[in-house]
Amino acid sequence: MSSPPESTPAPVPAPGTRPRRATSADVAREAGLSRATVGYVLNDVPHQKIPEVTRQRVRDAAARLGYTPSAAARSLRSGRSDIVLCLMPDWPVGPSVLALLDALSVRLEGHGYTFVTHHRSAASRSLAETWKAITPAVVLVLDDLPAADTAALAAAGVRVVNANDPTGELGAGGLGAGGVRIGRRQAEHLWERGRTRLGYAYPDDPRVGTFARPRLQGVRDVCRERGLAEPVVVEVPTEPEAADRALARWRAAGVDGLCAYNDELAVAVLGSAARTGLAVPAELGVVGVDDTVLSRLVQPALTTVAVRFDRAAARVAAVLAGGAIGPLEADRRSLPSGPEDELRLLVRRSS
Repeated sequence: MSSPPESTPAPVPAPGTRPRRATSADVAREAGLSRATVGYVLNDVPHQKIPEVTRQRVRDAAARLGYTPSAAARSLRSGRSDIVLCLMPDWPVGPSVLALLDALSVRLEGHGYTFVTHHRSAASRSLAETWKAITPAVVLVLDDLPAADTAALAAAGVRVVNANDPTGELGAGGLGAGGVRIGRRQAEHLWERGRTRLGYAYPDDPRVGTFARPRLQGVRDVCRERGLAEPVVVEVPTEPEAADRALARWRAAGVDGLCAYNDELAVAVLGSAARTGLAVPAELGVVGVDDTVLSRLVQPALTTVAVRFDRAAARVAAVLAGGAIGPLEADRRSLPSGPEDELRLLVRRSS
């Protein structure tokens, strides 16, 4: 067997050009072996009598060149893709979004699947370019998807799961439905504490409407069911003066219980209450969402709804696993008894 050639540094791309991805042919040249032999090793083809020393030579050459196998080629060889592509709208990536993505990644990766996120914005590449490049088995949509893209994915045999469609595959476990349950939990807690005039602190960032609208709907549902007036909805920027104006509107309307879109807005309201001399919770009960570190540090400590993203992710992963990417029985066994178990109300002094 011939000795391997000296390793030569990879060519430096010209300024303004993209570096070329290493191929199996490059690995064969680097290792001084035939392309067939290298292909057998890189693709882990069974029943090939290739000495371990040769296999290691191929692996070393691949590592030197930074070679990674093509997802599309791997899908053709195996007959299926192991990629779940998550389409994120142009959302601000806060604690809730990061926690959900982390939980989904862990749930799927533990079973050999790759979770890829694509943050869509006006400047990003087209969706068609993205999914054709990585050939996903499933596309998980966290917001709306244009009809043309949905049709193109279906024509290519790619399954689409919309996490915000309560009539879709996720049903009552959808993220939108989860938002309704969050708002209900907030409002029911305040009603149980004797609050009869509720307000809602709505975010001023239109990008988070996907989360905010269902939460507000949950509050409205409880008010209707309990015979209470419609909640007083005020858009609240996270600035002291704006929070003071919002609080003045709630006080004028007689609001004695406030549901905030998240902990950040709730803390802004608590700060305004402290500045204007409004007693919390004696005159106003406040409930946030997310259980951030700040919710535990602020005074009075903030009552909040914590979302158990590990359970929400298990529910979503189980639905995804029921189709193109194969069963995840461990996830199915670990599912909570119902979606309500994904939420925890943490009662603190603000309510």
